[in-house]
Amino acid sequence: MRGRDVLFDIDWQGAQQIRNSALGAHALSIFILPPSIAALHARLEARAQDDAETIARRMAKSWDEISHWDGYDYVLVNNDLDACFTQLTTILTAERMRRIQQPSLAGFLRGLQREYEEMFKK
Repeated sequence: MRGRDVLFDIDWQGAQQIRNSALGAHALSIFILPPSIAALHARLEARAQDDAETIARRMAKSWDEISHWDGYDYVLVNNDLDACFTQLTTILTAERMRRIQQPSLAGFLRGLQREYEEMFKK
């Protein structure tokens, strides 16, 4: 691991594959829910990137995706984009502080131990 974050926008099957892979110990899964089904539909239409048929297909598939929310580490409700982004960055910041994500801690602690022993074990 090189200390870089990689973001994937994938469905629940892809998330499960990553979780079950060698990356699983370092993977963090976050599911972002819409505030409502109507809001999801309105957002897809407002993007104006897909035709009506594509939006209909995505909406038909949406509940299957949403129903897997409990397989994720964190679940956010995107009521407000700025608030959701703040929550997301808070999660990422906290997760980077996990012991397993800080391989240099062992060396740092050895240094603290040497310092302690030099000061108090004379």
